[in-house]
Amino acid sequence: MAMSPEHMSENPIDFRAPPPSPIASGRRSTVTNDDILTEFLEHSLRVPDLVLPDKAFPRQKFIESPPVIDLQSLVSKESDSISKILDSLAGIGCFQLVNHKIPGETIRAALAAATGVFWVPQEKKAAVTRSLERPFGFEEGHGEEGESDLSEEFVWCRDEGLKLEMEGIWPVGYSNFSQKMETLLLDIEKVAEKILVALWENSLRKSEYGNEMTQEQEVGSVCCLYKHSRNVPSDRWYDVIRMLIRGTDYSHALCLHLCDGSSEFHVYSKKGWVSFTPEKDALIITVGDQIQALSGGHYKHVIGRPIYQDEKEDSISMAFLCSPPSSTTTTTTTTTTSHSRTNKDKTISLGQQALAALILTLIYQLFVYICKKF
Repeated sequence: MAMSPEHMSENPIDFRAPPPSPIASGRRSTVTNDDILTEFLEHSLRVPDLVLPDKAFPRQKFIESPPVIDLQSLVSKESDSISKILDSLAGIGCFQLVNHKIPGETIRAALAAATGVFWVPQEKKAAVTRSLERPFGFEEGHGEEGESDLSEEFVWCRDEGLKLEMEGIWPVGYSNFSQKMETLLLDIEKVAEKILVALWENSLRKSEYGNEMTQEQEVGSVCCLYKHSRNVPSDRWYDVIRMLIRGTDYSHALCLHLCDGSSEFHVYSKKGWVSFTPEKDALIITVGDQIQALSGGHYKHVIGRPIYQDEKEDSISMAFLCSPPSSTTTTTTTTTTSHSRTNKDKTISLGQQALAALILTLIYQLFVYICKKF
């Protein structure tokens, strides 16, 4: 008897797969040696030991000391001193300068006057805080992870607007401070000019990029004053990154650091950072962005920072960012081409000779005409 479709749908056929057959407990594994498999899995699944980067980035490298150069040997163009400077600038971007003839009294007077800048009350500092509209004035450093402020910075220059603002919040001491800084800056600029002339004559002039220093790059001389608090760790990653970022604020050729009494000096660059113990009473000279441009990148722009450890009191350091009013290329070119210009003045060109011959011919014809007439 045939079944209707409705009846068939009520009893569908079950097509489920049968359950797996049980494996006998005495059955051996298809792998001939379980020990080899176990050892392979242990080595394959082992988590590798990861070495995380240090907290301070980039890594710090200690060196004995960059070359110590006597300024007088540089002025007298001693080849040994100049070659040491060029090698050091290409390697770590700095060198030390002694016998610079800047009076110690001038330096000490400026440092003593600079101490008073950081005594200005906090509420008054806010009125002269650096910004995009005001590139000079106060900028405080901030500690990492909730720490209190560990350092302060004040940027000074020959700016009339800054002078008026500072005299408004510090009427008693700013005039004296500014006068001491002006005296010191004049000596600093003389030293910077001598260094730039030596670099230009022995290296930068030979570069194909030697004409790239333009008037727009020159911003004059700027001084960054730093108050270093006591027992600040020298390897804080925040300060490393901050120094690399802040180093691009002002275009300059050279930076001259006054940091007598510092226990270490750090030089930061994109490659990393090096540390050394500076010589007593030495100026630390670091390369600026303008020198990097003039050398076609051979001398790298670096950032310098002194470190004061185990000091009983807060310390003051100064970094002078120098770009002479007349660019090094213009100054040195004038010096080196003065003789050629003199020779050009004494030389008579072909055009001048032809004009003189024409005039003499006319005079001769006129003289002949007069003689025949009379």
